Amino acid sequence: MSARVLVVDDVLPNVKLLAAKLTREYFEVITAFNGPEALERIKKEAPDIVLLDVMMPGMDGFEVCERIRSDPTTMHIPVVMITALSDASDRVRGLEAGADDFLTKPVNDIALFARVRSLVRLKMMMDEWRLRESTSGQFGILDQTLTVKNETASEARVLVVEDSPIDLEKITETLRRDTDSVVSADTSAKALDLGLSEDFELIIVSLTLLNEDALRLCSLLRSHERTRQAPILLVADEGDLSRVAKGLELGANDYLLKPIDRNELLARVRTQVRRKRYHEKLRHNYEQSLSMALTDSLTGVFNRRYVNAHLPRLMERSWESQKPVAILMFDIDHFKTVNDTYGHGVGDEVLKEVAVRANRNLRNFDLVARYGGEEFIVVMPDTDRDSAVAVAERLRRRVGEDFFAVSAPVGEITVTISIGISVVNGSTDTAEGMLKRADDALYRAKRSGRNKTVAADDPVEVQ
Repeated sequence: MSARVLVVDDVLPNVKLLAAKLTREYFEVITAFNGPEALERIKKEAPDIVLLDVMMPGMDGFEVCERIRSDPTTMHIPVVMITALSDASDRVRGLEAGADDFLTKPVNDIALFARVRSLVRLKMMMDEWRLRESTSGQFGILDQTLTVKNETASEARVLVVEDSPIDLEKITETLRRDTDSVVSADTSAKALDLGLSEDFELIIVSLTLLNEDALRLCSLLRSHERTRQAPILLVADEGDLSRVAKGLELGANDYLLKPIDRNELLARVRTQVRRKRYHEKLRHNYEQSLSMALTDSLTGVFNRRYVNAHLPRLMERSWESQKPVAILMFDIDHFKTVNDTYGHGVGDEVLKEVAVRANRNLRNFDLVARYGGEEFIVVMPDTDRDSAVAVAERLRRRVGEDFFAVSAPVGEITVTISIGISVVNGSTDTAEGMLKRADDALYRAKRSGRNKTVAADDPVEVQ
C-alpha cells in the first residue's frame, strides 16, 4: 500500500532514520522540523498520515495535533505521536489531543509499520465516504456539522472478549464510567455468537486468551457482514507486538498494552466509538438521502448522474495529492441477443448479477455505476494503470467463467464483458477526457473480438 507520510521532528538524525525506514517499506516520505512547518506541509502536501514528535521547541506535538484536529480540512488525517515520554498520563494527553496512537522511542519497527498501514487503510475508506458526502452537497443534502469531534462516546454497546477474571473486571469497571452496556465472553465461540446476534459499537479482544487463537477471532469478525464494520481494540502483553501487528493487518483498529491504564483505555475506547458513530452517520446520510436521486433502481449501483458529479471532485483530489485515478468502462457482450432470445426480464436479471459480481470483486471504496443500458463504470481512487489492468482482468474472468442463473427454461447462460481502461493524465486532464479515452478503449476491445480488456495507452493493432 502506497502512502505519503509526513515525519515531524526537530532532531535531524531522528528524521533521517525514520525516513530511511519508511522509504524501505515503499512509503513516500516528506519531512518537517517544527510545528509551524508541519502545519504548512500538511496544507500543501496532503499527507496520508503524520508521524509527530512531541518534544519540540515553541509549538510542541500536542499543540500541533490539536491544530490539525481543529481544522476541518485536516482533521481526518491520522496522527501518530512518537516520543521519549513513556508515562501513561502522556499517552492519554496525546490521545485526548486527537492522536490516533502514541509510540514510545525507540520505536518498534513492526508496530510502527503495521500501525501506519492500518491507519492509512482507514483514512482511504473515510476519505471516500467523506467525498461521497461532499458530492451529495450539490443536491442540498450535506450536513455541514458532521465531524468526529462532535460525536459522543457515551452509552456505547461494547463486547469484551477476555478469559482473565482480573483483567475483565478492570476493563468492565472502567468502561462503566461511560456506559452500562458492557457484554463479556471468555471464548472465541461465545464472542462470535454474540457478535453475530447483537450490534456492538466496539469489540475489545484480548490476545492473551488461553487455548484460543484471538487473531483467528479477529479474522472471523472481519469476514462476517454484521461485524465487519465494528471497531476492534486489541489488548496485549508488551512483548507481543508481532501479534499486534498481525492483528492490525487483519483489520483491528487499535491496541492497548498491559498493564492496563484505566485512563488510556477510556481514551482509546472513546476515540473508536466516536469514529464508529461518525462513520455510521456518513453512511446513513449517503445511503438514505441519495438512493433515489443517484442510484440505478434496477441494479442498486450508482447512476450516470452520480458519476458525472463525483468524478470531477475525485480528479481534483487526485491532482492535489498527486495520486492516480483509474476508470474501467465495460459493457455486456451481445446483450441485445440476450434480450431478443430470452426476454427483457432475463436481461434485467443479467444486469443485476453483473452489478453484484462487480461489487464483490472490487475494494469497498471503489465506485461502481450503471452508465446506461448494459454499460457500467468503475471509478478506482489511488490506482495506477497496471493495477487497473489487473483488477479489470480479474473482473472479466469472474463474470465470464461462472454461469448466470436465469429464470428462462434454459436455466443458466454464459455472459462475458469487454473492458476499456483510462487513467488520469496530469493536472489538465478532465473527467470528460478520461471517460472518452475509456470509451475508445472499450470500443477497441469489442472490435478486436470482445471478452477482452484494453487500456487507452495500449498500442493500436493494425488491421
